[in-house]
Amino acid sequence: MALVELLMPKMGESIMEATVLSWMKKEGDAIEQDESILEVATDKVDTEVPSTHAGVLKEILAKDGEVVEVGKPIAIIATDADDKEPAVTPAAEPVAVTDGAVVQEPVVPNGQAKSNGSVHTSQPVSDRFYSPLVKNIAKKEGIPMAELETVPGSGKEGRVTKKDILSYLEHRSDTTPQAIPAPQPQVLTEPAPVRSTEKINVSISAGDEIIEMDRMRKMIAERMVDSKRTSPHVTSFVEADVTDIVFWRNRNKNVFKQREGGNLTFTPIFIDAVVKAIKDYPMINVQVDGDRIIRKKDINIGMAVALPSGNLIVPVIKNADQLNLVGLANKVNDLAKRARENKLSPEELSGGTFTISNVGSFGNVMGTPIIVQPQVAILALGAIVKKPAVVETPHGDTIGIRHKMFLSHSYDHRVVDGSLGGMVVRRVADYLEKFDMNAGI
Repeated sequence: MALVELLMPKMGESIMEATVLSWMKKEGDAIEQDESILEVATDKVDTEVPSTHAGVLKEILAKDGEVVEVGKPIAIIATDADDKEPAVTPAAEPVAVTDGAVVQEPVVPNGQAKSNGSVHTSQPVSDRFYSPLVKNIAKKEGIPMAELETVPGSGKEGRVTKKDILSYLEHRSDTTPQAIPAPQPQVLTEPAPVRSTEKINVSISAGDEIIEMDRMRKMIAERMVDSKRTSPHVTSFVEADVTDIVFWRNRNKNVFKQREGGNLTFTPIFIDAVVKAIKDYPMINVQVDGDRIIRKKDINIGMAVALPSGNLIVPVIKNADQLNLVGLANKVNDLAKRARENKLSPEELSGGTFTISNVGSFGNVMGTPIIVQPQVAILALGAIVKKPAVVETPHGDTIGIRHKMFLSHSYDHRVVDGSLGGMVVRRVADYLEKFDMNAGI
């Protein structure tokens, strides 16, 4: 009988941890390969995790409510395979898939830690359990095990949760730890970028309501701050005349609904124009990797969707350049519907290369959107508004009522200069203004 570790799987680009919601099996239960055995939650989606092997669930390592890093063990499975060495070994290391490129993580022998030059936290000196996430935070912050033992825990049986250790770190600088760490060899490393943990004092008056952020809102807040810290944002604006598109949609929306069963919105038309502009300017479809620029082969368009909770989620239309207008319309309707029902898969939330956000749906005429990392650009679509405008005719200029909208293009100024950022949004507007009124549906 062999023992294998079930690891927390990678569930999307930039997702580094997940919370165990509930186990569908208990210790001692027989399980089949690919059978769902637990449910986990990330900042983007709740999903079930299948077993990588058939056998018996011997031990559960991650309890309900525990936050676990991607690639860390969450359970031990006893299989029927012969194994001369009873030591537990990982069944498979996580594989990161990035738009056609597969990067295999190095396999680390059991009992050995991956070395990155930093000082590692020693093993627990008491019987209190520490989750992999808590131990990793302690290691990164230089908290020795002797000091970690003094951190009060609010979890089950006094366990230290992520919230406990982060709260401890906020006040750590104000006090000197009483515990004296055991002597350890000192390893000098280049200091990592320090993330500010300074807390701003907020006055609370009588009658004020205190609302705790939910899990998704916390992650959105962290991602937005990280994006602004990573990318110097610049925004260019263009006003587009979409009168022909408005008339075309009004003429075809009933036919589309009867035939396809969904609404014909402006979003697929805008996506089609964005895809054409990306083909004209492929250097907007890039990502930054240190000092390297990665030009993406695929054109995967993310579209921000507002959820009933007020949070936002960004499903991705893969290979949007391979879909016609009807295909884009059906894909937009399907992803938006399942996003609001929390039925998207992790695959449908990763791999985006460019994002659009329809701020016009909230009545806003323009906005300055924040880039979805590791992308380098995002386009906000403003509300379509009737305006008096100068119309050129063969007989001279005249004043007419036109349907106009603003396009707001935010881009990463590290790799996208104002000329490129401005030309891309101008080209999107050009495609919208030259829309074929005789296009079929």
